[in-house]
Amino acid sequence: MTTVLVIDDSPSEMAKFRDLLAKNNFKVLEATNGEQGCQMAMDHLPDVILMDVVMPEMNGFQATRKITRGKTTAHIPVIMISTKNQETDRVWGKRQGAKEYMAKPVDESGLVNIIRKVME
Repeated sequence: MTTVLVIDDSPSEMAKFRDLLAKNNFKVLEATNGEQGCQMAMDHLPDVILMDVVMPEMNGFQATRKITRGKTTAHIPVIMISTKNQETDRVWGKRQGAKEYMAKPVDESGLVNIIRKVME
């Protein structure tokens, strides 16, 4: 079973991702901020990470950079998912190491397809 670490500070968004991913047979791990997410990535080595951008303490760009440049976590694909949908946000996310960047609200089949794509 594919393990997805969701890093998002919004309880309502987390609930949506949890339901959507569980329905599609993914195991879900949850972190509510970038710092906690980085630690969980190192501890659990998930198959994929879904990363929000706007979060307290360490934002999604910083957390993505830390994960994608970490010795033990660099192989984990990160998909950034945010309400920030400007081209500059997309470019910056990819520069930090994200494989994909999606705008909220996400389309269920689109998200599942992107998760499968980044795991190839």
